[in-house]
Amino acid sequence: MSDLDDLVRLYFRLSFSNKEILAILAHSHQTIISVRTLKRICKRLGLFRRKNQSDLEEVMVFVQQEIMTSGQMQGYRWLHLRAVQCGIVVSQDTVRRIIKLVDPQGVELRRARRLRRRQYTCRGPNALWHMDGYDKLKLYGIAISGCIDGFSRYVLWMEAYVTNNDPKLIASYFLKTVSCINGCPERIRADRGTENRCVEQMQMFLRRNHTDSFAGDKSFVYGRSTANQRIEGWWATLRKQSAQFWMSLFQTFQDDGHFTGDFLDQNLIQFCFLNLIQVKGCTHVL
Repeated sequence: MSDLDDLVRLYFRLSFSNKEILAILAHSHQTIISVRTLKRICKRLGLFRRKNQSDLEEVMVFVQQEIMTSGQMQGYRWLHLRAVQCGIVVSQDTVRRIIKLVDPQGVELRRARRLRRRQYTCRGPNALWHMDGYDKLKLYGIAISGCIDGFSRYVLWMEAYVTNNDPKLIASYFLKTVSCINGCPERIRADRGTENRCVEQMQMFLRRNHTDSFAGDKSFVYGRSTANQRIEGWWATLRKQSAQFWMSLFQTFQDDGHFTGDFLDQNLIQFCFLNLIQVKGCTHVL
């Protein structure tokens, strides 16, 4: 009976009801026993649902720690399972009540099926610049490069051109901006694209003699483009206020057979619309 004891103990610790344990034993383990037999096994193993509960304060601390991280996106059933996996004996209802007490806002957001916004912090102006490229118009031969200050959300540059993958081109945007403001940022955040290599070297050179904790090679930070929060937020604004118009217009050209995507068609789009997008699109929303 040792194998059966182990199974009963496992499913009991996972807070399955007696009815659920019997169903799992029958369906997954081809073991059929009565409710009376199951209760007798639980009693022999010292498994009591209302006894040996974990201290309420311990459960409270666990829930609060989970909510401070990815647990804030989950409901009480998921957190209850996490608690069981961590050796905490508690009922689902207790976890549900604690979550409602310590995180009422999160409960309402999950009920409305809305995601909680990430909290962004930045020490001050020029503490962190966010740099990235926008490729939604690239199919039509136009690419956008941008950089935004993380603290003030001031757009440092927003340039439309035939490419945003040329390291020398991106470096020229950076140098022009640094010259205009007479200084460089404490840090720059960008993805690992090859177009950012020159800016990385320039930034580290400009910060080589500084004595703060972000000097030298710590002054340039790499990360995923989708997690570059400030500039990603700006791309959403750009699309809403400008880029979507051009995307729809060029899509109409394509649907009508006036744009095939070849070299000549892309050059015609660039010749007719590149300056308009720069003036009406990129600078109009600044």
